[in-house]
Amino acid sequence: EDLTQSSLTRFKMKTDLRHAIERDQLRVFLQPQFSLKTGQRLGAEVLVRWRHPELGLVPPASFIPIAEETGLIVALGEWVQQAACGCWAEWAFAGLNPGVLSINVSGVEFRRGKIEDTVRRALAASRLPPELLELEITESAMMSQAEQSIEVLHRLRAMGISLAIDDFGTGYSSLAYLKRLPLNKLKV
Repeated sequence: EDLTQSSLTRFKMKTDLRHAIERDQLRVFLQPQFSLKTGQRLGAEVLVRWRHPELGLVPPASFIPIAEETGLIVALGEWVQQAACGCWAEWAFAGLNPGVLSINVSGVEFRRGKIEDTVRRALAASRLPPELLELEITESAMMSQAEQSIEVLHRLRAMGISLAIDDFGTGYSSLAYLKRLPLNKLKV
């Protein structure tokens, strides 16, 4: 009975998640980042949250794995980039000097091979200067297809955005490949 209930709950979550974007149930939150040395605001990291009409605020740990499993993470990632870049660009054009906007990229999203197109569309639609955008990609996503990843990362850097490797040390930790990656930041 517990297994059946768990399966039904998961199925409903998948179905509801498919409609979350079109029903405007997703929200972008910004977690500010500060320099520990100076206290100066450096920018913010984007967090996505789902306001479910029945369940309330659904934590990412409950829906991101489902989005990755079903492939919905690609549409979710595109929506996050569009929404966050649009907001950040408004602040930048208003003269607020918001710093760098950091967006996590799912391994599924990165491996599908069209992350450059997603970034290009988000930057063009928002007119956000590329130097105000940073993508965080996990070590495991990069290392699963290391040679292809290096090429993609170089093309992303050529667009003018910053790159960070997230969760470094939890996977392959190949220092030889690390030297070849055009990264701006390493998050341990």
